[in-house]
Amino acid sequence: MFGIGLQELFFIAILAVIVFGPERMPELARQVARFLHMARGYARRAQSELRSELGPEYADLTLRDLDPRQAIRRHVREALAELDMEERESTMRAAEAAALGEATPALPTPYDTEAT
Repeated sequence: MFGIGLQELFFIAILAVIVFGPERMPELARQVARFLHMARGYARRAQSELRSELGPEYADLTLRDLDPRQAIRRHVREALAELDMEERESTMRAAEAAALGEATPALPTPYDTEAT
């Protein structure tokens, strides 16, 4: 929850009691709860409007999917998985060639453009 731990939350609660007084705390808690309820409603409505505007191919879209950090993480994971799959396939081909007694396919020689 926003990177706030139990100690920080406890400190904020004590500070709120000192600043606002214990008699106003229940009303402030109700106002905060109403605000959070409204904010969730706005987010749900925005998400449903976005889904309806984009069409059926984006029916499983969530607002978290629109976070650029999440999109980058997803693309990096997919790329790493693809590289891992290619590495496994090349290892399997080399193992099959070795089992059949064939010569292993030669790998391209590394070439450094800055060395020349």
